[in-house]
Amino acid sequence: MGGSAPGRDGHLPVETTSFVDRRGELAEGRQLLARARLVTLTGPGGVGKTRLAGRIASRVARAFPGGVRFVHLSGLRDPELVPLAVADALGLHDHSARPALDALVERLQDRRLLLVVDNCEHLLPACAALAGALLQGTTGVRILATSRHRLGITEEHLMDVRPLPVPDPDGDLSAADGYPALALFADRAAAVVPGFRLTAANRSSVARLCRRLDGLPLAIELAAVRMRVLDVDQLLARLDDRYRLLTAGSPTAAPRHQTLRAAVAWSHELCGEAEQRVWARLSVLPASFDLETAEAVCGGVGAEAGEGAGGGRVPGGQVLRRVFAGQGPAGQVSAGQGPAGQFPGDSAPRPPTSAHPPPGSASQNLRDQREASLSARRVGRWAGEGPGAWGVSGAESPGSGREGAAGAEHSPPLQPYGILDPYDILDAVAGLVDKSVLCRETGPDGGVRYLLLDTLREYGLERLREQPGEEHAARTRLRDWMQHRAATCERDWFGPGQPGIVTCLRADQDTLRAALDFSLTTPGEALAGLRLAGTLWFHWHACGAPREGRYWLDRALAVNPEPTPERARALWVSGLLAGCPEDLTRGRHRAGQARDLAHRLGDAAEAAHADYVIGVIRLFSDDLEGALAHFRTGVDRGRVPGQHLSLVGLDRVELSCALGFLGRADEAIAVCEETRRLCADHGEQWVLSYVERMLALAHTVKGDWERAERHGREALRLKLAVHDVVGMGLTLDLLARIAAERGSLDRGARDRVTADRGARDRVTADRGAHERAAVLLGGADRAWADVDPSRWGSAALNATRRAAEDRARRALGRTAFRRAYDHGAALALADVVRHALGAPEPASRRRPTLPPSGPAHATGPASHAPRPAHPGRPPAPHTSGPAAPPRAPVVEAPPDAVRLTRREAQVAELVAEGLSNQQIADRLVIARRTAEGHVERILSKLGFSNRSQIAAWVTAQR
Repeated sequence: MGGSAPGRDGHLPVETTSFVDRRGELAEGRQLLARARLVTLTGPGGVGKTRLAGRIASRVARAFPGGVRFVHLSGLRDPELVPLAVADALGLHDHSARPALDALVERLQDRRLLLVVDNCEHLLPACAALAGALLQGTTGVRILATSRHRLGITEEHLMDVRPLPVPDPDGDLSAADGYPALALFADRAAAVVPGFRLTAANRSSVARLCRRLDGLPLAIELAAVRMRVLDVDQLLARLDDRYRLLTAGSPTAAPRHQTLRAAVAWSHELCGEAEQRVWARLSVLPASFDLETAEAVCGGVGAEAGEGAGGGRVPGGQVLRRVFAGQGPAGQVSAGQGPAGQFPGDSAPRPPTSAHPPPGSASQNLRDQREASLSARRVGRWAGEGPGAWGVSGAESPGSGREGAAGAEHSPPLQPYGILDPYDILDAVAGLVDKSVLCRETGPDGGVRYLLLDTLREYGLERLREQPGEEHAARTRLRDWMQHRAATCERDWFGPGQPGIVTCLRADQDTLRAALDFSLTTPGEALAGLRLAGTLWFHWHACGAPREGRYWLDRALAVNPEPTPERARALWVSGLLAGCPEDLTRGRHRAGQARDLAHRLGDAAEAAHADYVIGVIRLFSDDLEGALAHFRTGVDRGRVPGQHLSLVGLDRVELSCALGFLGRADEAIAVCEETRRLCADHGEQWVLSYVERMLALAHTVKGDWERAERHGREALRLKLAVHDVVGMGLTLDLLARIAAERGSLDRGARDRVTADRGARDRVTADRGAHERAAVLLGGADRAWADVDPSRWGSAALNATRRAAEDRARRALGRTAFRRAYDHGAALALADVVRHALGAPEPASRRRPTLPPSGPAHATGPASHAPRPAHPGRPPAPHTSGPAAPPRAPVVEAPPDAVRLTRREAQVAELVAEGLSNQQIADRLVIARRTAEGHVERILSKLGFSNRSQIAAWVTAQR
């Protein structure tokens, strides 16, 4: 359903079904993007805007050397998070205290990329502000937006996405196969009825059906699924009945809206009772979800369920009670269902909700999976042990009981929602997949996830609101499940499953946001929101999301002034996420407040956690002796009951760090070895990565560069697994210094034995080590641009970087240093890490080269890449541009490098001479448009944005 699985990593969605011809729209979209920097695809829901935007973006991707990134907004409700969603899609993890939109614009100033921002209609002011800031603050960013409404800014160019054209059913249908609407129906029908095709006998009926559906792709796809049990004429007759009922109830509704609602409502009626309930309850989920989440949100008895894992209470102080949700055998026919798949008042047969689904169906596959795993998993949850069995007693949501949109009041009334056990939910999910209501997609961990399209989610939410208290109950169960999942992840964080935890929480990012927002905007739920935000401390801190963590913590603390353990936790977590020197002051103040409050409450664990934050801020504020005494006291005290093992280990890490900075290397190594044993006992990796970095620092102090580099690389490898941006920045700084020191050591040895036969090899090794140091410095500065370019103003941290730059610059000279530095700064952070670990860079990141007939050298500095301002100060943030090499250029390029053709090399030379496109065309006796095409391809291949950069590049190769 919908044709594509969202690429939640920011890449274009993966198409899972065929794309029906929209040649005209594709051409128009490409032309608009060629001359406008903001193009908005507008049209009604279900018309195919998202799919078309993805296709247009894929067609123009080569024109954007900075890439194409897809930003999903359908699961977002908070306008403050729109810039963070864009940054997340781009892989930017800004830790600073600057306004999020300002930080984003600064990072994109020199990049040429295309942003596809999908589903803007519910966040129009925020999306308009985003587009305006990017258009004014950058030169190479273009935006392709989809929305049911225009953004409304001056620079916007609109493209109306219309329904698919449909031929006259009573006219000449000899060429009907060429109509996209009919082709779409035939394609989707063949997926459920193998061998179905358009024939002379059915063309007229199919055309009539598609016309009745106004050519809306979503409506056509929903109807085509019914071909499993009905033929085309039966489909048309039943749709006509449903359409007349809908339009009779609301004659003022827009025709296309009526059509889509008719198709969706009809699909809803054809679902079993349990499927309808699951559809409604799943509508509170803003993004994709796994089966466990579906079970938790759909379980319980709605308005009669009890207290969740989040410990929430309904307004009025009613105590929530526990409900056993494990009633009824799998596949049991729901109440109100007639015999053999018939339902009261419905003469048409419906897909049965049988205990024995057909082999190979989604239902059977899910049942096989469930039979094998359910008993081994937390079945106790369904006996009242967890959030799946929890709900809310007597609570009504805002707006509950109100009537839905046009026509909803004519849908058969739902009976009060009852108990759904795991097998009911499993069967319902399988049935909704079979009916194309739910999309099935592969999650980032390789597991199965599901997604409700926006239009179907909106309809489900309308039906949910028909039952007083149901929406509040479902959202409370969702929040409680997220609290349960977050608490489980926190408990397991100091263990071997850290990469999986990172993947899980990133996949649930939009759902976590929805749970937090519900808690902080619903009366009586604020404390649960504070609890959830604090429980996620390890996610905010270790996994590159401190800015968003600060946002939720600030909101939660503002509405929870009471002295509670949750407030003590949130205060020290907020202090831990400080993002700049100015923020360190506030962070230390909050950590102090947390410690005082924890002492008053008698909570020794939270007091110890707050102590850790106070010590870290002292350490990075250059109070080394004070930090040493602070952490010595904490380590000597030992673990207090309830203290998280990660923070126990980090106490020791920071003690070793203070010792290392003070030159007491052997003591630091002893502390590290003890902490390594603690990590090894639990299979832990994140704290271990810091232990490895401290060992690298200690061996650097001792001058044992080989061991230092070995430990530094291991630290970097571990940090990449959890995407610890701060840790990667720290470690890259240290590895740059180690490389520079090793290069200087090789130079000293060479000077002492200049007559040695290996002198030439040592010259190469010497230069290679210093180039490596410069590359790592460029990458480190890129990482720190996401955090704080001044490295929190820490003299100790900046000294490491300054020492590396001074040595590498002296050894290489200004030009070679800058070239290697620019190469590192132009790499993505993950590619910098791979470079540091000695792995080859992806071919797409390697330097472009000319053929042998072109300029003698194939590479040169990226004229728009960042430059180090002075020792100890990183460059302006930057993430794009061509990758300059870390060693002297050569004539012959690697076989997998990007090449300019001979003609492109000629054009590049003429551009360097200052010729215009017309002059180039005259010189080479080609058309002007051909010359323009060559110039555009050269810009794209080299990652440049203007002709002067081509000229500078060619000049550098001569």
